[in-house]
Amino acid sequence: MQTDRLIYTLTENLRPVSSRGLNPRVAVAVGSGAIVAMVVVLAAFGIRRDFGQAILTFPFWMKWMYCIPLCAAAALRTWRLARPGVPSGPVTWMLLPFALLAVVAGIDLARAPLIAWPAMWLGQSWQYCALRVTLLSLPIFVGLCVALKHMAPTRLRMTGAIAGLAAGAFAAVIYALACDEVSAAFVLVWYSLGIAFAAGIGALVGPMLLRW
Repeated sequence: MQTDRLIYTLTENLRPVSSRGLNPRVAVAVGSGAIVAMVVVLAAFGIRRDFGQAILTFPFWMKWMYCIPLCAAAALRTWRLARPGVPSGPVTWMLLPFALLAVVAGIDLARAPLIAWPAMWLGQSWQYCALRVTLLSLPIFVGLCVALKHMAPTRLRMTGAIAGLAAGAFAAVIYALACDEVSAAFVLVWYSLGIAFAAGIGALVGPMLLRW
């Protein structure tokens, strides 16, 4: 058989596949991981007791204003990295939420007496905050990897790292429901550290989990 004829035979019945077909798979995979993380928060930590009052204060929304844009930027970059030939976009978008929170933390520290700084950095839960965020990110990261397996990422370590960052930021959004820390400096250090750990795990295992 001639090469041209072979190619025609293999492709004559192909039909275009809509990229929208991936959306339900992604939603189910990531949603399942998020549900697992939420169940862990409810069972192990519980929603903060003053939740009704907390949602009326700036510190509560400050955590989400940091974590949600970071999660969205990382998720968008992950989506682009998983599609060969699509520009992944500038990394500066993911640095912007961190920079803005750093400004808020700097203003808070400048207004506070020096003696109060250690308490603002450490809060009451610095020993386990980052670890909790990282652990909560794991089911979300697994869900992301399941979704990405249906795509075609080529830069596996980078994709794993950014997917881990997205999972870590999503986990931090969920953990904020249980966390009663109020300092921007605390969130900047310990939330970010947990998210960074999640990104590191993603970079480490990404080449293994995303190989296709």
